[in-house]
Amino acid sequence: MSSSCDPALAPAGDVVTALLMIDSRLKCLHERKAEIDPEQRKMIEEFTASLDREGANAVLDGACTLIFMYMTWLRSAYERHDKDVIENVVPHLVATMRMMPASISPEVIPTMAGLVIAAGNDLSPNLWRKQYGDWTDAEMTPLEATATLLAEHINGLTGDPDFATRMISDALAAAG
Repeated sequence: MSSSCDPALAPAGDVVTALLMIDSRLKCLHERKAEIDPEQRKMIEEFTASLDREGANAVLDGACTLIFMYMTWLRSAYERHDKDVIENVVPHLVATMRMMPASISPEVIPTMAGLVIAAGNDLSPNLWRKQYGDWTDAEMTPLEATATLLAEHINGLTGDPDFATRMISDALAAAG
């Protein structure tokens, strides 16, 4: 039986832009910077300000596609060790987000956990989220943080600070 949240029904969105944003955050983490380079931040802000509603929705869908792809990789990695991806990813994600109250309000953490759980159960995170209405402004930073934390989780497991970005780049190159 097909689900209304079947990933085959979900738009991939603008994965390239979403990946560039996540990669910028990852580089900040590795350089131990609190913020993205001011020049790079300005470029990102100018680009996002230039997006119309359709473009912004495409980047949101792209971020959800990244979450889905990261969780698919993580599920496979954990299953190889007879471990459950939800049990090994969600508690760490939630705990980390709880340590970021200036950027992530407690009210949106369950939504982000739900996106990750949906993806971990082979459901489209963006279609799962759309069941509950439009995205809110309060969910934008947490969505970016969710994708970033999942990428960093993958990078930590592989011992390679660029693995998650390279994995997506390689998948895009193979698909294109």
